[in-house]
Amino acid sequence: MNFSLLIGILSLFSAVSSDIYLHNPRGSNNRLNEKSATRTNNNRVFDSQNNQRGGYNVGDLGSSPFKTESEQYQMKYYQSGANSESVLNIEWTDQHGCGSDDQDHSSKQNCVLILQYMCQSNDQEDNNLDRIRDGLNTNSQPYTLMNQDTYELNLQRKQNDVKIDRVLQEPWQNYDNCNYRERNKGLFTADQNLKNNNKGYSSAVFTRQNPNGARSGYECAEERDYYPYWHPNPWKDIAVLTSEPSLCDYYQSESFNRKSKFLCIEFYQDNKQKHWSKWNNKNECEQNGGKWTEFFNYLEKATQYKDEKSCNSKLNHKWALAYDAKSINDKECLVLLPKPECRKAEWTRSNHLGNTLDGKAPSYNWILPHFSSNRAQKCVFRIRYNISTDDYEPNLDSKSNGLKSPVKNNPQINMAGGSNQVLRLALNTAQYGRVFQDRSHSFILLPRPSQIRDAKIYNLNVRGKRGNIVQVYPGVEYDFVPNDLTVKTNELVHIQWTGSNTHNNAQPGGDGQTGAEGQGQDGTDRNNFVQILSLNDNYPCPIEQADLWKDAEPILFVDETVKIKSNEKEDLALYLASSGYYKCAKEENCQENFSKKSKLDEDLNGASASFPGLLVKFTRTNKIYYFMCSRNNNFSNRSQKGKISVVD
Repeated sequence: MNFSLLIGILSLFSAVSSDIYLHNPRGSNNRLNEKSATRTNNNRVFDSQNNQRGGYNVGDLGSSPFKTESEQYQMKYYQSGANSESVLNIEWTDQHGCGSDDQDHSSKQNCVLILQYMCQSNDQEDNNLDRIRDGLNTNSQPYTLMNQDTYELNLQRKQNDVKIDRVLQEPWQNYDNCNYRERNKGLFTADQNLKNNNKGYSSAVFTRQNPNGARSGYECAEERDYYPYWHPNPWKDIAVLTSEPSLCDYYQSESFNRKSKFLCIEFYQDNKQKHWSKWNNKNECEQNGGKWTEFFNYLEKATQYKDEKSCNSKLNHKWALAYDAKSINDKECLVLLPKPECRKAEWTRSNHLGNTLDGKAPSYNWILPHFSSNRAQKCVFRIRYNISTDDYEPNLDSKSNGLKSPVKNNPQINMAGGSNQVLRLALNTAQYGRVFQDRSHSFILLPRPSQIRDAKIYNLNVRGKRGNIVQVYPGVEYDFVPNDLTVKTNELVHIQWTGSNTHNNAQPGGDGQTGAEGQGQDGTDRNNFVQILSLNDNYPCPIEQADLWKDAEPILFVDETVKIKSNEKEDLALYLASSGYYKCAKEENCQENFSKKSKLDEDLNGASASFPGLLVKFTRTNKIYYFMCSRNNNFSNRSQKGKISVVD
């Protein structure tokens, strides 16, 4: 394995303190359902390195806080089709900026943003320990160290550790393998003293950024801190956004999407396969009786092809060993992943969780994957953020560790001249090469029904949570995402949002302000969608004057109990205005109608926090429609408005 090349690239990440916050889809920052402004457990599922006030709670399905998994809401996006796209606008803010270093918009650092996701089929059994889930409490999954190494005892250890009611993204064996696999000792670790595991050697859970081996869920610290990583892992690459696009060929060729990765596989005396090995390289693996084994990443498994010939005859299919294979003898037909997009990152200002040059938050349009199996997938999205300086050569390796490190913790420097004035720099070598990340809660990628098979879909969602701009910081207030959308008459818009009933922003407040200013019941997120005649308006127009509903044709409702027809314009307007509380206006059209159902209060308190929504197309060209949320749009305090432009 050519570690020298990896070191040369990865050492570019000489980072300063910073944060990244994901706003669409809603980033958790390790939150679940806290009523407090701060998260309860900053190591619940991953190591974010972010401020403890960031993040958004998991969605509630109804108007009350969830108590069971079935009462949580996962956002539902339709997959891309075989010949059509589904576009999800990923939106975030990063504290220390990114992007261009040209003369007019100079940056104070180099940066890399890495966008990834993981998925599994959504038909997992409830008692499957490896099932992706958001959890019902804020506790981390437990972990017990290995005492005796047998297949049976390790299996029992996993079964005792993993709790069904706690969040899980990476599986237990991901961390156990990491904890007992020797770390890459060719890496630059500056003057940090990396500790050892309970078997007496320094493993992949110990890194320069994590020298004491703190655990966050079942995340592997070495994989988290370095990209591209050199061993198999469950993450699939979407895009790399960098201030150094000259490195794009490298990132794309080394991505696990396109390049196989290796692990050492060992066996017990009874020939049962171990899930872990100490050895991280071919030579030591084979010298100690292991098999240096090639693994592949994949989009999904094409189980209909049972042999190598039939599999390899299909485009982008390969008969190979999947990274999650239970046995090295179990090759399968894998649908291969495309190479990640790589391009120059947008410029954002340093020391400011702000916008790009065009006045919008940093974003990326993710073309959602197409799963030809036509199976729903449960997924998680993550974004990682590196910023680096030019304080030392980018190609340093382990030869520059310890006393030879060019950077030290809080160094003192002498000023030139006769003053002998000494200055101290604020420098933590554990953070020179620091990585920050945020992750979404779980979401569902739905297969397309036949009526939307060939249409391009734009997802229109809502970001933010209850509170004013100071109270929600470093989160954001409510807004539509995107809030400026251009579509064609043959394209679809999927209007959908989620929210929590426990965004109270109460004590403890950490280093920020508590409180949750806003309308309606305290702590609740509510949204709706009503037409206005211009972005300067703050009054929705009456149904008689509203042309949006006359020109909008509902194509598909995610909630299959909704049966609004294309000519029932009043029903459609009422459905969106009431956040799905009413499914029609007249009693003869449905059961949950305006005439029969108990009246919804004016602040939408009785409506659900989440709205699965509908797919709609607009039939009139060269027309602009404006819309807002009646509850959250509060002139001089908060604007929640948007526009849709329909073109030929």
